[in-house]
Amino acid sequence: MTATSLRKAADARTSAAGNARPEPRTIGSAQPALALYEQVKAFITRKIQDGSWPAGHRLPSESELVAQFGVARMTVNRALRELVEQGRIVRVAGVGSFVAEDKPQSTLLQIANIASEIRARGHDYRCEFLVAERIAASPDVAVWLDLRPGESVFHTVCLHLENDVPVQLEDRYVNPHVVPDFLGQDFSSVPPSEYLVRNVPFDQIEHVVDAVLPTPEQAERLDMPATDPCLLLTRRTWTRGTPVTMVRCLHPASRYRLGSRFRADGNPTIG
Repeated sequence: MTATSLRKAADARTSAAGNARPEPRTIGSAQPALALYEQVKAFITRKIQDGSWPAGHRLPSESELVAQFGVARMTVNRALRELVEQGRIVRVAGVGSFVAEDKPQSTLLQIANIASEIRARGHDYRCEFLVAERIAASPDVAVWLDLRPGESVFHTVCLHLENDVPVQLEDRYVNPHVVPDFLGQDFSSVPPSEYLVRNVPFDQIEHVVDAVLPTPEQAERLDMPATDPCLLLTRRTWTRGTPVTMVRCLHPASRYRLGSRFRADGNPTIG
């Protein structure tokens, strides 16, 4: 073999070595393609999903996870931090990490009956009726309900509680042309939403969800810090093209979840 051939062969070996990728590390049965912190997350998630670690279960400490998997503390810390952000675990300073309680979830495809949802979970439901009044429609409410500014509109405010913990503050406006007897109802036995669903046919629903901070008054009613985020569900319904109601449902994000599962044809999945 000539000197030129030897140089070419050496260059080829060097190039191949430079392009070779190191074998990724694995933890347990996790897939090699996962980054180390993702493998730690996957291990903890499996324990939660298969029921090995139920809600309230205390996770191994960071030091124990570092020793168990042979990874850096910052790797374990990132895995735990992302699990907190996803709502799977909670961390208590100086105490440890724990499996989080499941948040109740309400559908976005239908008009949910919050009382039925809470009772279906085997929990106690209670509604505090705070406001029931007939007022002049503000410009924005008038637009939402297709009324003239200053025209009469019904206004109610309710606080919904699950096991005596506030989970929803409901602020509702109702078109009096469609539901003239609305304020004459006994809402202590049937909340406004349930009354409307039972008695007023509707053919269109609009749902919009925003992440917001509560006002000081809303935070006080929901018994939460004003610096904590909320999920705001704004709903409008129509009957034959005429607006029936506009309601804002404010939920502490730490206590509630909004979501739906549906088929490709748009119909909700039941069960």
